[in-house]
Amino acid sequence: MVKRQHWPIHLALGIISALMLVPFYWVLKTSLTGENIFVYPPAILPQDPNPFYFVDVWYAIPFLRYLINSVIVSVIVVVANVFFNAMAGYALTRDFPGKAATIMLFLSCMMIPFQVTIIPAYLITAKLGLLNSYFGMALPLMSTIVCIFVFKAAFEAIPKSLVEAARIDGVPDWMIVFRIIMPLTKPAIATNIILAFIWSWNSFLWPLVVVRDVDMQTLPLGLSRFLSVVEDTTGALYAFCVMVLVPGLVIFLLAQKEFITGLTSGATKG
Repeated sequence: MVKRQHWPIHLALGIISALMLVPFYWVLKTSLTGENIFVYPPAILPQDPNPFYFVDVWYAIPFLRYLINSVIVSVIVVVANVFFNAMAGYALTRDFPGKAATIMLFLSCMMIPFQVTIIPAYLITAKLGLLNSYFGMALPLMSTIVCIFVFKAAFEAIPKSLVEAARIDGVPDWMIVFRIIMPLTKPAIATNIILAFIWSWNSFLWPLVVVRDVDMQTLPLGLSRFLSVVEDTTGALYAFCVMVLVPGLVIFLLAQKEFITGLTSGATKG
């Protein structure tokens, strides 16, 4: 039950939340009507909604092929992030020479935009023979520093006595991470999954650089091709946006509680 003195705060938060949902509602409404978005005054409710624009998107371009490509790349990115970030996060909880310098290096790398490193990343991908491949599109996102620190904060909340007991029993470090610690840090795993999926799902610049075959394109690349194919772009474009937005939105809604817990873990420590 909300206390009386807290009602103004909850009312203000409710109004702000409703305002933030307006753009999503507008995109959905336009995708069903195809109306001119510059008409004044705008219609609040959809007039004669029709799902034709969604069908138009499906048949105008190989949407299913783009969808499969995006799903494959996102799955690779998510699995790699959970594995590599968990190992790196566990390593940062241990004491070793140069630990402080390593953490500072990681934090410094977070300030470097990806556009600065895109040329060396391309050269490395080419040397590995991964151009125009799923692993090539996933390579730069297989580990992210933000998610490493999410795991680090979650692992530090685990009692050290539990880890030390496993080490005394002769359990190797990799088994300690995946058999003992990770089952206790589900919010951190959910945070990694959501962030890695969204970053991979919405990635445009890197797939544009490494992909040459049209059949290997992902949904963001398919959108650019779609705009050159469809003449009446308003309703179809918004329908395309809705179809791309839904998977990420569903994943976030299913794991939002764990996601928030994972981001705030360690925030009140000490």
